[in-house]
Amino acid sequence: MKRPNEIAKAELSMSTLAELTGVFEGIASLRIAQTKSQVLESTKFFEELWKIYTQLRVGGLFSFGREETNSKTVLEKELYIIITAEGGFSGDIDQKLVEFMLGQFDPAKNDIIVIGRHGAMQLSQRGISFRKYYKLPAKDKNINVAPIIREIQEYRHCSIFYQQYISLMNQQVKRISLAMAVRTAGLASDRPDEIISEINYIFEPNSFAVAAHLERSMMKIAVGQLILQSKLAQYASRFRAMSRSHQLADESKSDLHLDYNRARRAVKDERLKEIVNGMKKSRVEGATV
Repeated sequence: MKRPNEIAKAELSMSTLAELTGVFEGIASLRIAQTKSQVLESTKFFEELWKIYTQLRVGGLFSFGREETNSKTVLEKELYIIITAEGGFSGDIDQKLVEFMLGQFDPAKNDIIVIGRHGAMQLSQRGISFRKYYKLPAKDKNINVAPIIREIQEYRHCSIFYQQYISLMNQQVKRISLAMAVRTAGLASDRPDEIISEINYIFEPNSFAVAAHLERSMMKIAVGQLILQSKLAQYASRFRAMSRSHQLADESKSDLHLDYNRARRAVKDERLKEIVNGMKKSRVEGATV
C-alpha cells in the first residue's frame, strides 16, 4: 500500500484536475450561448439578402457569384471543405467527421480544403493531401471567409462537411452542397411579390453583376453559419467530454480520499502493534532478569 503522503499528493493533483475540467466545462457552456446568439443574428441578415436576390430575374441557376465577364476556367472537380476544431479539446467529433468525409472522398474527383488545425493534422497522419488549410476563426463575429469563397468559385461544385449542433448531449456530422445550403437558408424566409428587373430599376454595371454580388454575400453568410454550427457542436462535444472528465476526476478524488484514510489507519495500526510488541518484549526481558 502507498504511503499516506503519496496518496495525499495524488488526491491534490486530482482535485486540481477536477477544478480545471469544471472551468473548461463552464467556458464551453458560455461559448455555446454566445454562438447561438450570433447564428440568429446572421440568419436575419441572410433573409434580407435572399428577398432581394429572389426578386431579381437574371436566370435560374446559382452561379457561386461568378460574373459573366470572368473567363477563368472552372474546375469540374468537386471541392470538399471540412470544418474541424483548431485544437484537440473537442471530444471525438473531429475524428468522426474526417472518417465520414474520407468514406466519400475520391482523389480523382475531389480536392480538399481544411478549416481547423485538428482536421489538417488528422488528414496528414492518414497520408491524405489537401489543397489548403485555414485556421478556424477564433471570433464568432465578422468571420472573414472571403479567401475561402474565392477558392470555391474555382469549382463547379462544392460540398461542406461540418458538425451540427442538435443538443448539448447530441452532435452529428453532416455533408451539404453549398448551393443547397444557400437555398435551404433562403427558403426559410418569405418570398416577395415584387419583381426587380432592368425595366423598373437601374443597375450598375448590370443586373447579372448585382446578382453575382448577392450570391457571394449569401455564400459568405452560409459558410460563416456552417462554421458557427461546427463551433457550436465542438463546444458541446467539449462540454460533454469535460463534464465526463470532471465526473471521473471527482470519483477518483473520492476513492483516493478513502485510500488515504485507510493508509493512515494502517500506519496507526502498525505503530500500535509496534508499541504493543515492544511492551511485550520488555515484560519478557524483565521476567527473564
